[in-house]
Amino acid sequence: MRGNKFIFSWLMVMIAAVTGLGAKEAYRHFKSAVYARVYEVQKMADPVWLEKSYEVMNRTVHLDKIYLETHRDMVVIDEEALVRIIRFFQDRGIETSGGITITVNERNRFETYCYTNPEHRKKLKDVVEFTARHFNEVMLDDFFFTSCKCPGCIAAKGKASWTDFRLKLLTDAARDLILKPAGSVNPDVSVIIKYPNWYEHFQGLGFNLETGPVLFDKIYTGTETRDPENSNQHLQNYQSYLIFRYFENIKPGGNGGGWVDTGGARFLDRYAEQLWLTLFAKAPEITLFDYRQMMIPIRRESRAPWQDGGTSFDFDAMVAPAASEDGNWSGDAVISLAAGYSLEKADAVLGFLGNPVGVQSYKPFHSTGEDFLHNYLGMIGIPMDLAPVFPEHADMVFLAETAKKDPQIVDKIKKQLMAGKSVMITSGLLRALQDKGIRDIVELEYTDRKALIKTFTIGWGRRAEAEEEIMIPQIQYLTNDSWEDISSLDSGIGWPILHSADYGGGKLWVLTVPENFGDITNWPKEVAARIRQVLCGAMFVRVDGPNQVAVFVYDNNTFIVESFLPGPAEVDIVLDPELTHCTDLLTGQTLDGELMKSQTFWGTKIGEDKMKFRAGIPAHSFRVFKAE
Repeated sequence: MRGNKFIFSWLMVMIAAVTGLGAKEAYRHFKSAVYARVYEVQKMADPVWLEKSYEVMNRTVHLDKIYLETHRDMVVIDEEALVRIIRFFQDRGIETSGGITITVNERNRFETYCYTNPEHRKKLKDVVEFTARHFNEVMLDDFFFTSCKCPGCIAAKGKASWTDFRLKLLTDAARDLILKPAGSVNPDVSVIIKYPNWYEHFQGLGFNLETGPVLFDKIYTGTETRDPENSNQHLQNYQSYLIFRYFENIKPGGNGGGWVDTGGARFLDRYAEQLWLTLFAKAPEITLFDYRQMMIPIRRESRAPWQDGGTSFDFDAMVAPAASEDGNWSGDAVISLAAGYSLEKADAVLGFLGNPVGVQSYKPFHSTGEDFLHNYLGMIGIPMDLAPVFPEHADMVFLAETAKKDPQIVDKIKKQLMAGKSVMITSGLLRALQDKGIRDIVELEYTDRKALIKTFTIGWGRRAEAEEEIMIPQIQYLTNDSWEDISSLDSGIGWPILHSADYGGGKLWVLTVPENFGDITNWPKEVAARIRQVLCGAMFVRVDGPNQVAVFVYDNNTFIVESFLPGPAEVDIVLDPELTHCTDLLTGQTLDGELMKSQTFWGTKIGEDKMKFRAGIPAHSFRVFKAE
């Protein structure tokens, strides 16, 4: 009898693998994919390993597509094995695409190909042709850059800067070593370039956001932000959303999807957040990196300490299907289980949402300055929308130091102001432009002096205290020519945090950015609330509360409030006065609201008529609302 049970169980496993019994249902609002490195593709040549690994994936996450890598670190998959593996997945209704990682040795500080090396150039062409013969879609993993400074590259660079040399070198390589060879063997092939998360520094290594999205059929977005503290990059959580929106604005409709790996996240909550933030940005496809990582067992210490209070990623509910009566976990308790759980959570939300909107911000191609600043503002509840073209249509434009790359930027600012619109620039951009025409709008000076501040005043004397000292640059202005809206105090002297000046029919705002951008989340909540009020004035919603609570806004009066805090947060949802109802779309709860009337002070209207609703957001959780 025991033997019969074993045979029956074995048969059920085999039937499930063939028929899809027990497989996850397809997601309604996006496609899902997994990327397999060449090392795992080599393992797939073993049919037993392939069947077993696929079975686990099939039970835990729905797959529409798999990217099968043909090359990495000079390793190339055997062609006969590749053909069998492609057939395996296609027989199960899974789309197959190719992948190429252009590295010599990834473990040696991401050693990439040298594009002045004839042997490397020939090798790349051969790999591209080989891959294009087997796939109608090929993705380049995010290593199509170069850090090489060999004698050949030094000679070829000549007197050009490394940035200019590499931008041209990689543009030519894209055309001559990738796109032409791919098209020569497969005229139907579509080639995708996947960009990593360090977009502020692309140009220095040859990633060309100006030419690449034009040359390649599609682009793809690396949305992994990992742990913002315990990592080398220190990227803010919000970037998993904003970077997709930025790349979508670079190639509208041509941004194929978002890509998240499991690395660098101490707790599974952080991994889950990256997945659903990517999808909140309306990515049409999500790629899980990688097939090997999906098989990593879930560890009990990956349960975050704030889980006891309940979060949007319920660790206990997620592992429950894999738990046995003795408390142990089955072989299904792997990372793909967490991925599947998170994708289902996001899928339940996306049908409610319209198109993403945010504060319009301009970042010219190949620009640097105040690295990743927009993401820090996103972390204090300011919805950001980043684009490579100046947004003339916007009533409010936000410009960080990166805008200095545009030689006509002062004229563009003036044009906005003369049209009765508003522009907010940062102290970094003020410094870059103060001798390049900005004084024609307002005579401000970014001095070399610094101040350590903790006390702030907002408007006419409302005071607020920061918990820690914040270092800022001292900006000097002419009394009554321009005005402090938010001030900071240091030993009895005040310095602007938010400053304004009239010009034509518009208003120029200057935001003083802390010397350490991380101190933006240390601003008192009253300071952040006033900055949100100015930047988000044209939106139907803003959310006031503690920092590290983000807001994602859509054009159908829906919005998401997500907290990155380790404990519960109370927030005030502030809506336009005609929007008198606010409903949680996931629970059906209708929030209680009240009308907040503006006040008049010395004949001047202070504040605005708004509806206000109070809502609680659990730790590392999101809520989805509709305003009506």
